[in-house]
Amino acid sequence: MKITTLDGKTPDIAEENIQKLKAIFPDVFTEDKVDFEKLQQVLGDYVEDSKERYNFTWNGKGRALRLSQTPSLGTLRPCKEESKDWDTTQNLYIEGDNLEVLKLLQKSYHGKVKMIYIDPPYNTGGDFVYPDNFTDSIENYKQITGQIDAKGKNISSNSETSGRYHTDWLNMMYPRLRLARNLLTDDGVIFISIDDNEIENLKKVCNEVFGEENFLVNSIWISGRTSASHFTNSHEYILGYAKSKASLPLFPYLDNSILISDRTIKKPGEKNPLSDITFPEGIEFECEDKVFPNKFGDKEPVEIVEGVFESKNKKLKNKVTIRAAWAMKDMITKWLSGEEVIDQKGQKVNRFFFKSNGVLQYEKEKGTVHPNSVIQDITTKQGTKEVNSLFSNDLFPFPKPTNLVTYFSPAMYTKNNDAIILDFFSGSATTAHSVMQLNAEDGGNRKFIMVQLQEPTDEKSEAYKAGYMNICEIGKERIRRAGDKIREENKDKENIENLDIGFKVLKLDTSNIRKWQPDYDNLEQSILDYVDNYMEGRTELDVVYEIMLKYGLDLTYPVDEFTLAQKKVYSIGFGMLMICLDDEITTEVAKGILEKIEELAPESTRVVFKDNGFKTDSNKTNIKEILKSGGIEEFITI
Repeated sequence: MKITTLDGKTPDIAEENIQKLKAIFPDVFTEDKVDFEKLQQVLGDYVEDSKERYNFTWNGKGRALRLSQTPSLGTLRPCKEESKDWDTTQNLYIEGDNLEVLKLLQKSYHGKVKMIYIDPPYNTGGDFVYPDNFTDSIENYKQITGQIDAKGKNISSNSETSGRYHTDWLNMMYPRLRLARNLLTDDGVIFISIDDNEIENLKKVCNEVFGEENFLVNSIWISGRTSASHFTNSHEYILGYAKSKASLPLFPYLDNSILISDRTIKKPGEKNPLSDITFPEGIEFECEDKVFPNKFGDKEPVEIVEGVFESKNKKLKNKVTIRAAWAMKDMITKWLSGEEVIDQKGQKVNRFFFKSNGVLQYEKEKGTVHPNSVIQDITTKQGTKEVNSLFSNDLFPFPKPTNLVTYFSPAMYTKNNDAIILDFFSGSATTAHSVMQLNAEDGGNRKFIMVQLQEPTDEKSEAYKAGYMNICEIGKERIRRAGDKIREENKDKENIENLDIGFKVLKLDTSNIRKWQPDYDNLEQSILDYVDNYMEGRTELDVVYEIMLKYGLDLTYPVDEFTLAQKKVYSIGFGMLMICLDDEITTEVAKGILEKIEELAPESTRVVFKDNGFKTDSNKTNIKEILKSGGIEEFITI
């Protein structure tokens, strides 16, 4: 049985990487230090030793890199009262500086996130709220949110006159992107909204973090927002990268997905024209005189047939002409009459649609979709309209529309794959709204993790006047209202009552475990204070969630409470982790835990106790031996 004493630190990423290097090249280590000359010899031609070489750097890059590798001493404290459907939801809303939060998520969500969408500050001057401080992100967070220094909220601008305009922005983004990459699945993807201010720098830093070979797209989004100088600027960008492009197959069609290839004239959200066509009884296709050469060489030419059908769709002017290959005649007839259609290769035909030249095409059951790199007909006005439909005031400036996020939904793969979608610049929570909407449309089970700094709202803003003191309050309320609205709008759908529209709220804070910081002028009092090794004001549930974080458990796992031998015991993940934080632990508690574990039957179990909860050292040893004999994998004290 493994014996562990838990401290307040997250995994040391730098140390883990060094151990990986040591496993590959053990001969380049001398007394646990890297011999760089020997490493260069081992790598041979793969080392670039020229003084003039292609490189992207800026002032502070090295410190920013080290910051991404520095363990966190923070934790995430549960907040049941601000959550929705706490006991059942699989979604998370996390308040705090996203750098520190990303560190805290490294173990629980490493390699588990299917898609990341972020809308970071564009660095326009007034949208920058992350101070350039490389020492302690938690202290930054507390200062920003007014928890420490009430004199100023430290909401900083980043004007071009600062002399560090691009540098400050890069020092903010670089460590966050490095940490975000660790969370992606091998076939995961990230999409980042940006504009002209930082697009060049963002692409360079993403090439470094994700690898130039994993670049997917630099989408041009015709956003509807305009600014004029010499030219009217009416577009923004969405930069896309894969964790590993080699592991990323082409995007499959999803049920009820929007065809967004440039091969079709169908616009996002528009109903399929064929669904409104009435196929008159007895109508026959009439073959045109035209015969088109077959592009497959020596096969027979393809005859084109035409049929004119009545339509209820006014946009189609009551009649529509369908031009299609002769071989599709029977397929169209069957499809229009509601029959299942199988093509010549045995694949199910899901839908017919028009190509841009007016010729009919059909979508196969296992086809792929190729999103266009130019995104049109999706505007910021739609985002504003969505938010205003939930609130009575203009609470959030220029929110992203939900269909901008769902534009990339083919990257989430099939509807029931339990994909996790992360947005660590959550803003008004558009991404959460999008995930719930998409799940309602196709019955999917995608989950979201939203992360947002408690950025105060301007006292003159409509949001502040409406009682929303910070952006997190807007985001959480939007999810509540949007979820209820989505359920109501889809109330006739099967299983809509099972749609997850809840979220657990967690808030960044310092560790619950007290540091040993003695006052040597009053050492006796310091020792007495340290007897209770929790920070003042913290609850047992706070400590339980910190333990879950440190041991890499999903933060949405069920947390059940039992009373065993008159002591409270927490069971996480149906017995994967058992925690007792009571005082005066007895052997009866240990025996009760073993009985509960036998009942729950997890594959393996760790057990956690408060170190000063044991009456004597011999009592601790006896309990340890009882658990060891019961097959407990790890005995942990804090």
